[in-house]
Amino acid sequence: QVQLVESGGGSVQAGGSLRLSCAASGYTYPNYCMGWFRQAPAKEREGVAAIATRGGNSYYAASVKGRFAVSRDSAKNTVYLQMNSLEPEDTAVYYCAAGRKPYGCDSASWWRPSEYTTWGQGTQVTVSS
Repeated sequence: QVQLVESGGGSVQAGGSLRLSCAASGYTYPNYCMGWFRQAPAKEREGVAAIATRGGNSYYAASVKGRFAVSRDSAKNTVYLQMNSLEPEDTAVYYCAAGRKPYGCDSASWWRPSEYTTWGQGTQVTVSS
C-alpha cells in the first residue's frame, strides 16, 4: 500500500512563496495521477493541480494558473507544488492525493476528489496580508 505525507507548509506574507512536498512510501504503482487539493474553513475541497507520474502532463485550476507549478521526482517518489505570488485567498490546508490512471490524468476530471484513492494528512498554508 502507498502512503502519502505532505510537508513544506507554513506562514508567509502575501506575494511570498512556498514549496510543498508529497512523499510516497511503500509500493508505488508507476501509473498514477497525483493531485493537489486544498480546503479552507467552511469551504469544499478544491482541486488545485495534478500531474501524471508518467509523461508529466500537468493541470491547474484557473485560480492558480501562472502562479503555481506542479512537478515530480520519480527517483525520490516525490511530487512538489511550487507556490508563488501567494495571496490570502490561498490560505487552506493542502492535501496531496494519488489515483491509479493507466493513461495519465483525465483532463476533464482530475479536479474531482473521487478520482483519487489515497490521501495525505494535509499541511497548513497561511498567507497574511
